[in-house]
Amino acid sequence: MSEKLPDRQIEISWPDLGITVTADLDGRNPALADALWESLPYQSLQGHALIAGEHLYHVSPIPALLHTPHTTRIPDRREAPDGTVFLSGLQHLGIKYGTLTEPMPANPVGQIREADIPALQEAGAAIWDAVYSTKKQIRAEVRRAGEPGGHSIPKLPAAHADAAALIADVLTETEKIWLAPPPELDDLHRGIIPSRAGNFGTVIPTLLFVNGETRPLGYASYGGIIRAAVQGMPMDSLVHMTRLLVGVPAEFLGYCGLEKLWEFTQRFLAVLDDLDRDDFYAVASHMALYVNCLGGWNLQLYPWETGDHLRQQVAG
Repeated sequence: MSEKLPDRQIEISWPDLGITVTADLDGRNPALADALWESLPYQSLQGHALIAGEHLYHVSPIPALLHTPHTTRIPDRREAPDGTVFLSGLQHLGIKYGTLTEPMPANPVGQIREADIPALQEAGAAIWDAVYSTKKQIRAEVRRAGEPGGHSIPKLPAAHADAAALIADVLTETEKIWLAPPPELDDLHRGIIPSRAGNFGTVIPTLLFVNGETRPLGYASYGGIIRAAVQGMPMDSLVHMTRLLVGVPAEFLGYCGLEKLWEFTQRFLAVLDDLDRDDFYAVASHMALYVNCLGGWNLQLYPWETGDHLRQQVAG
């Protein structure tokens, strides 16, 4: 660690809302906190939990989040104080701002200052409204306190020529869609589906299936193989598991309209047998970030209000 953790503060800002809060990195999970600190500043599309309660999260452009081990874990994040900042193996920075319903373990790295909790709650309400109703795209900016903002996505090196070319293309596409909707997803959510996926002219089932395939492809498949690579799984097993896990969902998503994802996946599969562990890690990390970015946009663009007539009922 380059600096003592308790002396490090970050600012999380939502310029569209005119709200900024400050968090202290408090010494829990120092390796994760280091990964965050060293990545700053960055910007991301701000999301909101859809089934877990009053919780904000966004995709962070930090490859190490996918595999950095925790040292401190809250067994049930419902019990964490409001304002707790978490880093997740799903490549998310999350903030609890109120009541949660999901009893999920989580890795804390800091705490929003008490004086900023009302502003955090105001931001949470506005972001929920944006994700669920208005579809306004709200940008989050995370920076070292007192320092300028900005944004960059790191490029991981690869020695293999085809792997390096693939990384460059995936990075270019990720940068294009990081803060702007991917054209293919934008078309899909407007009902433009060249393959005609969706029976009898329907759109909602296709949107639902795209979301349902993209999330586990990024979170489980790519996150899993990257952790396996870092933890020393033999390369022949790693290659075999990659072929089993990423091809079929990517091909299906290509049929639904995510043709760039399917193209990138085919190029990855074509060079798999020739990659060493470092190059495998680099390509898979860029693919993971790209897929997780697509997943974030799925959640932003999906017409959640379509089901507003259906509300939970109290049993009995």
